[in-house]
Amino acid sequence: MYRTFATLFLCLSFFVSNAQKDAKSQEILKAVSAKYKSLKSLSATFKVNIVDQKSNTTQNQAGSMILSGNKYNLTLTGQQIISDGKTSWTYLKDANEVQINDGASKDDAISPSNIFTIYEKGFNSRFVDEKTMGGKAVQTIDLTPLDKTKPYFKIQLQINKTDKTIAGAKVFNNNGSIMTYTITKYTPDAAVSDAQFMFDVKKHPGVEVVDLR
Repeated sequence: MYRTFATLFLCLSFFVSNAQKDAKSQEILKAVSAKYKSLKSLSATFKVNIVDQKSNTTQNQAGSMILSGNKYNLTLTGQQIISDGKTSWTYLKDANEVQINDGASKDDAISPSNIFTIYEKGFNSRFVDEKTMGGKAVQTIDLTPLDKTKPYFKIQLQINKTDKTIAGAKVFNNNGSIMTYTITKYTPDAAVSDAQFMFDVKKHPGVEVVDLR
């Protein structure tokens, strides 16, 4: 599930690469980057569709996220990941267990706290096309990682042409699975509080605390 979490935010951290890229994709991604960097906070809900072509199975999940600077609160099916920038908590609902880790991002780690700088290296980008979807102009860009050891070989982004926000993303994994993320609701500069970026043990009676720091 952590890989799903990391991939999700990779999909929101695509913006611009120092590697080879066409001028059209660079222009669009720079505009998207500027848009997100201008926000004090954001909240969003999303759907995830996972298709495993080898086993011919499909999974559907739903999630939500709140982001403010290097703080975040991410909820996925059966799991919640929270960070105040210094400490991170991963709450596993079914096990009633919370795992505590150092919240500081490593230089090569993908997390909500560095999604606006991870784009600076590691990807080629290519403008694919522009289509009308749901009455809105949507631009599609393909990203391919320079590091061929990554678990995915392509990320396809769908960007709202008018407001430069992310409409969705599709991750093509080396194992044959395809993960499609669709943003269902997006609120820029959402009202947030510090309490949303800390795990409150008192609200989870009997929770097992596993400190991994």
